[in-house]
Amino acid sequence: MKKLQLLLAIVIVSSVDAMTLPITGSVYDETGTPLPGVTIVEKGTTNGALTDKNGKYSITVKDAGSTLVFSFVGFQTEEIQVGKKQQINVILYTDAQQLQEVVLEDVSSSALRKRLNATGAVSRAAGPSYMVSEPYPFHNTESYDAIEENTFHKSVDKPLSTFSIDVDAASYSNLRRFLHMGQLPPKDAVRIEEMINYFHYDYEGPKDDKPFAIHTAKTKAPWNEDHLLVKIGIQGKKLEMEELPPSNIVFLLDVSGSMDAPNKLPLLISSLKMLVNELRPQDKVSIVVYAGAAGLVLPPTDGGDKATIIEALENLEAGGSTAGGAGIHLAYKVAKANFVAGGNNRVILATDGDFNVGASSNGEMQRLIEEKREEGVFLTVLGFGMGNYKDSKMETLADKGNGNYAYIDNILEAKKVLVTEFGGTLFTIAKDVKIQVEFNPNVVQAYRLIGYENRKLNDEDFNDDKKDAGELGSGHTVTALYEIIPVGVKSEFTKDVDDLKYQTQAIAGYMDELLTVKFRYKAPAGNTSQLIERVVPNDKQPDEDENLNWAATVASFGMVLRDSEFKGDLTFSKVLQMAHQSAGTDEFGYRAEFINLVNIANRIQ
Repeated sequence: MKKLQLLLAIVIVSSVDAMTLPITGSVYDETGTPLPGVTIVEKGTTNGALTDKNGKYSITVKDAGSTLVFSFVGFQTEEIQVGKKQQINVILYTDAQQLQEVVLEDVSSSALRKRLNATGAVSRAAGPSYMVSEPYPFHNTESYDAIEENTFHKSVDKPLSTFSIDVDAASYSNLRRFLHMGQLPPKDAVRIEEMINYFHYDYEGPKDDKPFAIHTAKTKAPWNEDHLLVKIGIQGKKLEMEELPPSNIVFLLDVSGSMDAPNKLPLLISSLKMLVNELRPQDKVSIVVYAGAAGLVLPPTDGGDKATIIEALENLEAGGSTAGGAGIHLAYKVAKANFVAGGNNRVILATDGDFNVGASSNGEMQRLIEEKREEGVFLTVLGFGMGNYKDSKMETLADKGNGNYAYIDNILEAKKVLVTEFGGTLFTIAKDVKIQVEFNPNVVQAYRLIGYENRKLNDEDFNDDKKDAGELGSGHTVTALYEIIPVGVKSEFTKDVDDLKYQTQAIAGYMDELLTVKFRYKAPAGNTSQLIERVVPNDKQPDEDENLNWAATVASFGMVLRDSEFKGDLTFSKVLQMAHQSAGTDEFGYRAEFINLVNIANRIQ
């Protein structure tokens, strides 16, 4: 691989003498074009930032002795001491062939760790790097459940579409990890609904006593202008910190030998330390660990005693087999013993999912979690690592445990999940949220739900309050897209069947309605669901909706990554153009990072 050359231009605007230093600047490529999605981290800390779509960044560092680390896929990492500067502008040069020169090699985890430590990529004293750039292990045992993409249904034959909401976003950060390694992700690792729901959308919150507000819009499908694309969006009520109930949290941490890698246990520890810093004195934390056996290493401790909690985390070491089932049993037992009525009772499981002792099959784990969720304790699953990562098991645990699932591939993702989205990750405002859409066959010839393949429900499940469904957290947004073939449009995706002999299909004469959306949900401690309905009108004009435009762009990227039979003329290049046009407001730089990922995919396809 060619050695990359890097030219760094530092512009000093002025200097300050203070305990903390605010630093701003821009990052450009060799042509002077701003680079979005560049990672900037204060070395030895979890303090970081991303450049926005204009290549600009801002970060506050501890003092003049701080060092900033600039990193971008395809470029050499550079460390810059701040000194007494307020503005640092950087120009990066790269080799266009670097991303295509991916070397596969078989190395042991210990040898790999030594190699990374030797390069300074990971230091236990300084905390893990924001991204571990490892060669992809040759003996890959990662597992993903097969996804059979949703197809079109004729609205005359099947007018109802029913599914559970999904607030998980693990698929997006996982596929980012693959792209950062110079590889396209496996098709079954791409869950389009999780890609869409990784991003925040500018939906208005509820103005009544409901826990969420509903938003709909429609436009032409960017991959087929004869088709419509309909958005169904939910905005959960955002609870302020002082409104949040007290928490009873049990960290259930995998410290087995499979977690003995720089991007596993060290990253896990740094991630949870950030969460600990968000806790209040009225919150309590316990720590259960499991390897060959399970044990309690920290009894319930007040959230105000951060030093004791952090010390317990920093003393953890990896080794042994993985008795995940025993760990889950003990964690729920501890959570139940310290149950807070009306509070947030939750187990946070952090693991690579590689259980190999005791209950370990998806079926066994599913039944165990279903039994425990009835005790009123919710579950958050945080996935770590690569090579032996068990995505299918992690998703099953979260789905069946009244919880959510995130994949932590770097320290900035940990900050997003556990700090920026703290309320949504840990505090449920509505459970068993289901959506059922009835399509009007007068105007809708056929439809398909984009994504949510593993969240589909039987139509009769919608009114069954015993049927489990997804949870909505404080401030969470959920977005679902339907592709619609209007009546009169010729399509290769619809097939005729013979007329029925024993019944006729009478259609009511509604022409001004496209579809009706129904929602069911329960309060976090409730057993009876509430119903909300919305009608989407059949007007001919597409809506000017920035949220829909961005969701359509993200869905398009997922369809190309999956090589969907419905992608039409979509390419990575077209998705990149769409992303630049629809990025809109990007407070945290996540959309700029998306543009970078599409760029990477376009270069390595």
